[in-house]
Amino acid sequence: MAISINCLIVDDEPLALDLIESYVAKTPFLKLAGKCSSAFQAMEVMAAQEVDLLFLDIQMPGLTGVEFSKSLNGSVRVIFTTAFSEFALEGFKVDALDYLVKPFNYAEFVRAANKALTWFSLSKSPHSVPDNLPSQSMMVKAGSKLERVDLKDVLYIESMGDYVKIFCKEKEHPVITQMTMKSMEEKLPDKKFFRVHRSFIVNVEQVQVIERNRIVFGKVYIPISESVRENFNKLLGDRFLM
Repeated sequence: MAISINCLIVDDEPLALDLIESYVAKTPFLKLAGKCSSAFQAMEVMAAQEVDLLFLDIQMPGLTGVEFSKSLNGSVRVIFTTAFSEFALEGFKVDALDYLVKPFNYAEFVRAANKALTWFSLSKSPHSVPDNLPSQSMMVKAGSKLERVDLKDVLYIESMGDYVKIFCKEKEHPVITQMTMKSMEEKLPDKKFFRVHRSFIVNVEQVQVIERNRIVFGKVYIPISESVRENFNKLLGDRFLM
């Protein structure tokens, strides 16, 4: 089934509104729900009709795009548009799909729109995993792109403060995304993933060797905190003789 994304353009610059509207018209899977010159107008439109995606300017008087985005429910996705590249990281902190730095051309626009298409295709597909079952994959922001991570391939996850590194089988380098360890832990199925240390979450199904209260992944040794050791052993069940 073809995906149609209802999008709303929010920008206080008339030229930007017209340009993005012309780009939306060229993009088959985008359907224009309207265009607004402020976040307050956008609220009125969104109260009257369903909106899936916002092309949202960051710098606007009264209520900025970042401030407005924090009020949205999780079903509405955001692609920020801004004349200032330094706002890109701020945009990702509020879970934006992407950002476009003005002036941007149609090729740049459609690359960002395709990220939205990927996101909605995964979430709306009739073949996706039902809500009452654990998800088999997740989409994470890695730099300026969205990357799909198959949970079965994850070996372990390591904390880097406000970022995490996701180590997967068959991948030479980890996927690095801006997310706290607590947020990552909440996204993972608790029967398959276990936080064995404040800095490490492991995929229980990938654990093959435990040595001296450390999990061994090749040349990497992950400590098991004493405070969680008993619960971790229970989760492992009879797979190991401890």
